Amino acid sequence: MSKLTHIDDHGRARMVDVSDKASTAREAVATGFVRMSTETLALAVSGTGRKGDVRAVAELAGVMAAKKTSDLIPLCHPLALSKVVVEVEPGEGGLSVTARVKTTGPTGVEMEALTAVSVACLTIYDMLKAAEKGMIIEAVRLLEKTGGKSGDWKAD
Repeated sequence: MSKLTHIDDHGRARMVDVSDKASTAREAVATGFVRMSTETLALAVSGTGRKGDVRAVAELAGVMAAKKTSDLIPLCHPLALSKVVVEVEPGEGGLSVTARVKTTGPTGVEMEALTAVSVACLTIYDMLKAAEKGMIIEAVRLLEKTGGKSGDWKAD
């Protein structure tokens, strides 16, 4: 197993020093799903819920969350993000959330993409919980990342 980058030689948590790393174009794509009943999905897609347009609010919440990732995840670097796109689309049995995050810098944007998806899913839940409390947030994961020293990666 490779050495964990956020643990020093004494076992203490630390922020990784990226000052000597080259700035490169980096991108990450993450996804997640909010499983719900057909009736709740219809309400979400209609845009007429009591709290407003569920999809639009969740997409905006995801963008805002990506920009705040370093405030939420203790050892993440604050990044100048060049692009964040969050899309919420109806799917079989619920709403699918996808986030694409880009930057040019010395460290990647995987955590920003995952945070965007997670908060968008939580926003969907919040906006629809009056209709259905049993919704399930599932399958939040990284789909791909490009750039950086470790190169490109794509989920199977």
